[in-house]
Amino acid sequence: MLRKVFELFRLDKSLEEKKKQLAEIEVKINNMERLIEETIAPVRLAGEERAIQLIRAANEEATVIVESAKQDIVAVLSEKEKLTNENKQLEESNLKLTKEISKQEKTARKFKADVLGVQRLIEQFPNAVDFNAIGEQIKLLESAMNDGEVLDTIVHLNLHYKDSKALRAEMNANNKDIRNLLESYRSRYTTKANATIYELMVIGLQAELQNILYTLSYSNLDKAIENSKTLINKYLGICANGNANILPTVTRFLTELAPLFEMAIRIEFKYYVQKELEKEEQRKIREIMRQEAEEKRLLEEERKKIEKEEEKYIQEIERNKALLATETDTSKIAALEARLKELKEQVEKLEDAKEEIIKRANGKAGYVYVISNLGSFGEQMFKVGMTRRLDPMDRVEELGDASVPFKFDVHALVFSDDAVGLEQKLHTVLEKQRVNKINLRKEFFYATVDGLQQIVQEIDPTVEFIKTMTAAEYRQSLSFEEEETLSA
Repeated sequence: MLRKVFELFRLDKSLEEKKKQLAEIEVKINNMERLIEETIAPVRLAGEERAIQLIRAANEEATVIVESAKQDIVAVLSEKEKLTNENKQLEESNLKLTKEISKQEKTARKFKADVLGVQRLIEQFPNAVDFNAIGEQIKLLESAMNDGEVLDTIVHLNLHYKDSKALRAEMNANNKDIRNLLESYRSRYTTKANATIYELMVIGLQAELQNILYTLSYSNLDKAIENSKTLINKYLGICANGNANILPTVTRFLTELAPLFEMAIRIEFKYYVQKELEKEEQRKIREIMRQEAEEKRLLEEERKKIEKEEEKYIQEIERNKALLATETDTSKIAALEARLKELKEQVEKLEDAKEEIIKRANGKAGYVYVISNLGSFGEQMFKVGMTRRLDPMDRVEELGDASVPFKFDVHALVFSDDAVGLEQKLHTVLEKQRVNKINLRKEFFYATVDGLQQIVQEIDPTVEFIKTMTAAEYRQSLSFEEEETLSA
């Protein structure tokens, strides 16, 4: 402020100097006019025309000097006025700051007195303050601040993101961005009318968003986002038909608010995605249990068939033993002994099969298969599953039934004592390439033959991996189509 005063003083001094210069110029002009008068006489003697030229030149020079001096004076006066106004503004600002400082000092003194009073109360009556109750109130306040809905709504709907600590943190961060945006635009409305319009618009927006979040479900994310965009456009239309002065600011505000509203919808939607994944996980468990029950049933049927066959062999062994005990013919004895040996070998094989069935039924042993269906799913989609069947091709044939147009090609069959664990390991490696990321029972993955071969053989280098996609039925169907096209 002092600097401005000094500049004003300097300009006043400069103005005085300019006035002196103007006075000197006027004296010069008077002297010049006198000189001209003195010169006219001899000039008249030399010729009237020469005199007129000299007079004109002198007048032009005088005019230029006068105009230049006037312009300098006008510039100095303008600068003086500018500095005077700035000095006035600084004085007003200084006065406001002085008042504000005084106000803050009074408030600080009041707070100091309150603090000292509370301190004396605690010192003299330590049991008068229930610190536990204060702590609980602080926790409730912090919880309300952290869990506050968008724009700090009056009515708090029972939204699902609150049930998850991670989602609650995401929503709180998004709400903070929204509040910061609201504060940045609130200060732009200086008149009471425009400020009121802004506050009413904010209340309407918060209510609409709450309703969109409350009606959100797993199946209507796109509809909810579309409703959010429609909401923004609706408010833009209202403002366009109303106060045109605030339309540019409102347009920028709503444009910045739109992605934050969409983010709030997507955060709430994550709850439904997680719930759907949990439901699908339960469905997958039930499906695994159903498959296990079905496979155990089939294994039990297979065991009963083996036991019947085994019983026939045992009965035949007993008959041959009885014949052998009474037979005297050497050649017949040799034939009976050979038959008994053959029957015992068959019984041993059946016993081994029974043990394998019991092992499959009571444990995790089985086959992990990698299969493809070129005609149904293309060359970059594969199914990776597991079966406890004694013959895994039974399961592959079952998968290639009426639900798909062509049979599956088998690329690998991997036996494991823990087929369940092996299948899960392969699924984990291929998780990012899963086709259906929600229904985990659909065990299809995007991959290449070479990529799958590398993954499988890294787990078990001894596995025979067939890279060729035979797709016999599919290729034969294409041939028939080509022949029909040519014949037509």
